[in-house]
Amino acid sequence: MYAVVEISGKQYRAEQGKSLKVDRIEMDPGSDISFETVVLLSGDNGVKVGTPYVAGAVVKAVVDEEVKGDKVIVFKYKPKKDYRRTQGHRQKYTVIKVQEIIGA
Repeated sequence: MYAVVEISGKQYRAEQGKSLKVDRIEMDPGSDISFETVVLLSGDNGVKVGTPYVAGAVVKAVVDEEVKGDKVIVFKYKPKKDYRRTQGHRQKYTVIKVQEIIGA
């Protein structure tokens, strides 16, 4: 059984027992979180597609940790004008572990 859930405007495929790396959620590690924005639910008795969300479907998860992504280097320059700027960025992510998927 799996579900496609929308978290912070992005869609993720959630399976029971699997970990997801989503955009940062300000919650402490070990705390429970549930998502009711289930777009698609697939199980033994077929596929349910929401309009826009599946009514009564919930994905329950636990916050594992907060991690940083790979460093991205932003380099700007203008040729022949002696203009160069370097900037780095590391995105923060939250790792959540899916505990169960409750379908309607």
